[in-house]
Parts: sequence; C-alpha cells; structure tokens
Amino acid sequence: MKILVVGSGGREHALVWKLAQSKRVKRIYAAPGSAGIAQLAELLPVGADRPAEIVAAAREKQVDLVVVGPELPLTLGLADLLGREKIPVFGPNKEASRLEGSKSFAKQLMREEGVPTAQYETFEDYERAADFLETQAYPVVIKADGLAAGKGVLICRNRAEAVEALGDIFQKKVFGEAGRRVVIEEFLEGQEVSYQVIAAGTSFLPLRPAQDHKQVFDHDEGPNTGGMGAYAPCSLVTPELEREIADTIIVPTLKGLAKRGIDYRGVLYAGLMITRQGPKVLEFNVRFGDPETQPLMVLLETDLADLLGRAATGKLAAPVEWRPESAVCVVLVAQGYPGEVQKGDPITGLEEVARLPNSVVFHAGTRREANRWLTNGGRVLGVTGWGKDLSEARAHAYDACGKIHWTGRHYRRDIGAKGISG
Repeated sequence: MKILVVGSGGREHALVWKLAQSKRVKRIYAAPGSAGIAQLAELLPVGADRPAEIVAAAREKQVDLVVVGPELPLTLGLADLLGREKIPVFGPNKEASRLEGSKSFAKQLMREEGVPTAQYETFEDYERAADFLETQAYPVVIKADGLAAGKGVLICRNRAEAVEALGDIFQKKVFGEAGRRVVIEEFLEGQEVSYQVIAAGTSFLPLRPAQDHKQVFDHDEGPNTGGMGAYAPCSLVTPELEREIADTIIVPTLKGLAKRGIDYRGVLYAGLMITRQGPKVLEFNVRFGDPETQPLMVLLETDLADLLGRAATGKLAAPVEWRPESAVCVVLVAQGYPGEVQKGDPITGLEEVARLPNSVVFHAGTRREANRWLTNGGRVLGVTGWGKDLSEARAHAYDACGKIHWTGRHYRRDIGAKGISG
C-alpha cells in the first residue's frame, strides 16, 4: 500500500510515524512534508494549498490512499478532485469542509439540527455588529467566520474590548478575507474537550477524548494559539457523557450533513465546552486536531492505514483499539509565538531525547541544515510522553522537554494538570 500524506506539521509527522508502523504500508509520500517527516517518508515538492498538483502527484506515484492533514486543502476542494480521479481520500469534500471553513455555516446547521451550541448572531457589517454589542452580557466571543490558523477567536471581557475587536476584524482586516463575516456568541463556561470521530457517511468510530490547551501561558492565560499541548484520554468524558455527546452532537450533525447530500468521509472534530447544562459545541473541525493527534497516535493500537482506508471507502469496521495508557504532548514554541517569531536558531538535545524511553518528538516547525536542526516556525516541536497513567505520561514528556534547548524556547508547564486535579 502506498500512501500520500498532505501537510507539513506536527500532526502530519505523527500520522506518518503511525502509518510507517503498519505492515500494509510499503511506501509513504508527504506533500510537502518537512525535515522531520523526511526521516520516514519521501517528500514531494508540492504545497498543501495546490490541490491540482497534489492530485497529479498522487496519480504519478499511483498511491492507494491520500490522507489530508490540514483544513486548507479540504476547503479548496482537494477531496473532490481526488474523487473524480477515483483516488481514495481520507478527508471530507469541499461542501462538508464548510463546517470548519465557515463558522456561520456550522452554526446554522447546528441551529437547524438542534445541536447544542452557544447562542449567536452573524454580521457582515461593522455598525450593525457594534449596535448588537449594546444588548449583550459580557464576556462575549467574537469569531472570524473563515479560516484564521486557529487564531480567529477573541474573548472580549467588556464592550470596549468587543468594539476594538470588531474594528480589528472589519476595518484593519487583521484576518483578511476570513474576517469578512463575524459570529458573535455567548461565552460558555466549563472545561473544553476535543472529541473526534472517524466518520463514513452517518457511521462513525470514536477516538479517545482529549483536552487541548489553547492559551500560550500557564493557567490558560495569554492569547489563543494553534495549541500548546494536549493529553488523552480525558477523564472528564465519562461513558455516560460520551453517549450524550454521540447522541446530541455527532449523530445529528452527520445526519444533518447527509440530509444536505453530503457523504462525510474523514475526521469530524467537535471542540466542546462541558457546561453545567451539558456538552455544547464551540466549533467543528474537519481534520485531526493538532496537537491532539500526537498523543492519540501514541495510544492507538489499531492499524491506522486500515482504519483510514476503510473510512475513505465507506467500510468502517469496529472497534478502534487503544493501549490502556495515557499520553501527553507538550508543544515547544519559538519566542514571540503566536506573534512574529525568529527562525533559524539551533536546537540541541534531540539526540539525547531520542534515547529516552516512553517519549517521541514530532517536528512541527524545524529544518535541517549542515547536520543541525534549526527552528523554522512558531510551533517548533511536539514532545510526547506516555505512561501507565497521566502523571507518569507527564513526567516522561516534561523530562524530555527539559533536555531540548534553543534561544527563547517556551512551553507551558501545566499541560495535563487539569486531568490530574480534576
């Protein structure tokens, strides 16, 4: 079996790492991949934002399956193009990808299907949105409608902050075209959970629930990021709560898509807030979470190539099998992240960490030059540890983090702490 993985980040490195363990997989390609991924796959010089060229590469290499990591190529219609060429693809089509590509589309679908979510209104006009803020209790959440690299969600504690956020989005256009429309919604209180399923039409197989950490600093302080770390499984999701999530969120969403003629093939990721009233959807994503994928791949026992291949062809088999352990991924970022960061700083300690038990490092933003690893992005590495319980997994992950250095490197020290403290 030959597989092409689209993407270049830590999530894609983790997927390639797991696919490489399958006895069914003979060769892995990555487009465009990274220096870290190059240790396991042949890199193809094709950007993830060039769907027609990805299709051509898949055809040339005669791959049996394309696995799409990031959301952008999906929203550009990559799955549709591959489908026309009869190339199996794990990832939903362009229409289905609006669940992530347009927050207003997702909210409207949830409203129509009765999926629990925050109360909201959608605006394309600064003045009307600003007038609406006069009627709201605070805090409120303001979201850019389109894709904003995980940074288009602003929590505003008062009206002044909310008006400033609207000005940034509508007038300064800080999110570009993604901010042409905004969603203003009520602020939900509780703990966040990442709940992902492998879906084929209205059938699905759940993955382990995980908990992501979005703010850049400890204790959930500072600006939102693409993700500073995650752990799985999340004990907050009891078997009873998991049934409620499936019944009230996953099932009606997939059925609602099917009613609209959408045959969903891929990951359906529900970012949830566990409120006093029960689970409510914060957002949907149409791909594996990053960094949630890293601990999940460490814990997965089922053959990933078989699992994704079956989903792509609509032939899910049950159930997904897992190691009875916990895993934690701590993301090491460059100084200044999530803002402008310096690149090209030498990274030390990776060789020492490679000799440690119960840990693995996934590359998110690195490059290789003259036999050295250098930083090449905001999120640089995802250091993942595992153990018999969450405390042991955290110990392995943080032991490895302490051995990796570069100028200005930063990471949160509390990833997974909520899972221990409850």
